[in-house]
Amino acid sequence: MDHHFIRHALAATAIVGTAIVGTATTAQATDYPLTLTNCGVELTFDAPPERVVTIGQSATESLYTLGVGETVVGTSVWFNPVLPRFAALDAGIERLADNDPSFESVVDKRPDLVAIQYEWHVGPEGIVATREQFHELGINTYVMPADCDTKDNTTGGDGTRTAAFSTTSIYKGLTELSEIFDVEDAGEALVADLEGREAAAIAKAKALDLPDDTSAVFWFSSAEIEVDPYVAGQKGAPGYIMDKLGIINVIQSDEEWPTVGWETIARADPTIVVVAQMDRRRFPADDIEVKKAFLATDPVVKEMTAVREGRIVVMDAHAMSATMRTIFGLETVADALAALDLAQ
Repeated sequence: MDHHFIRHALAATAIVGTAIVGTATTAQATDYPLTLTNCGVELTFDAPPERVVTIGQSATESLYTLGVGETVVGTSVWFNPVLPRFAALDAGIERLADNDPSFESVVDKRPDLVAIQYEWHVGPEGIVATREQFHELGINTYVMPADCDTKDNTTGGDGTRTAAFSTTSIYKGLTELSEIFDVEDAGEALVADLEGREAAAIAKAKALDLPDDTSAVFWFSSAEIEVDPYVAGQKGAPGYIMDKLGIINVIQSDEEWPTVGWETIARADPTIVVVAQMDRRRFPADDIEVKKAFLATDPVVKEMTAVREGRIVVMDAHAMSATMRTIFGLETVADALAALDLAQ
C-alpha cells in the first residue's frame, strides 16, 4: 500500500541556514529591562535568559533556529524528530520527557525562563503548572502566541479559535523571542525566510488551477482506532493551509481538533486525506502504520474516493500545529497537489 501514499521530504535543513549567522547588524539591540505582554500576562526581562526549559517542540525549535540553543537546558513534548540541522545540538540537551514533564523536573533544571508551546501544559488550567507557580519561584514564562492569540483554551478540548489562525502569530512569537534574547537580526532573517517560503507555496498551488470543489480532511490521531478521529477544524493551522491553497475543509467546527465520525467524513468525500506522522505514542493511531492499515481496511473509509485513488498525503504532525513548521506544511500540501495533477 505504501505506493498509494504521497510523501514529501521537508527541506527543513535549508531554513535560513547560514543567513542568521552571516547577517549584518541592522536591527536595534534590546534595551533592557524589556517589558511585553504575552498571552495576557505582563513579563519583564532584565537580561537575556541564560537557562531555558522548553515545554513543546515549537518553543524548542524556535530557540534553536534563532541561534540561542546553548541556553536550553531541558526539553519536552516532542511530536517529530528535531529538524536535522539541530540533531547534534539537541542530542546534548536533556530531554525531560517525550510528552508531559512534571513541574518538579522543570524546576530542578533551575531555569530563568520556561518557554511553552501550549497553554494546556502551562496556563490557567495547565496540566504541568500554572504560570503563576513558576513566577512565584522567580522563573519567567513565555507562551508561543500562536496558541493564545485568537484562541480560547478553556473550551473545546484542545481549545476553540475565536478567529482564524494566521502565520502572523508565528512571526510574532519568533520576533518577540529574538527581542527577549537580544538576537533581533536572527529574528528578522528567520521571519523573512519563512515569509518567502510561505508566499512561494501559495503561488505554486494557485498556479495549479485546482477545481473549485477541491477539499480535504486533516487526520491528526484517534484516542482508539475505531472511535471518531481528531480532525482539523476550520480555524486552526490546517484550516489556514487549506484556505491559502484553495482547498475546502470538509470539517466546519471552530474547535482546534474536534472528533468527527468517519461516516460523516465519508459522506463529505474529501478530495484528499492528509494524515499526521509522529513519534509520539499517546494513542494507537499516533502510529502512521496504524492509520494506513485503518484507511485500507475499514469498510466505510476504504470506499472514500481519496483512499481508493491513493490521494493520501503524509505530513509531519508538528506541521499541523500552529508552529514554525506550518509553513513546511504549506509546502508539503502544495507539492502533493502538484503531484496529484488535479487541474481542471
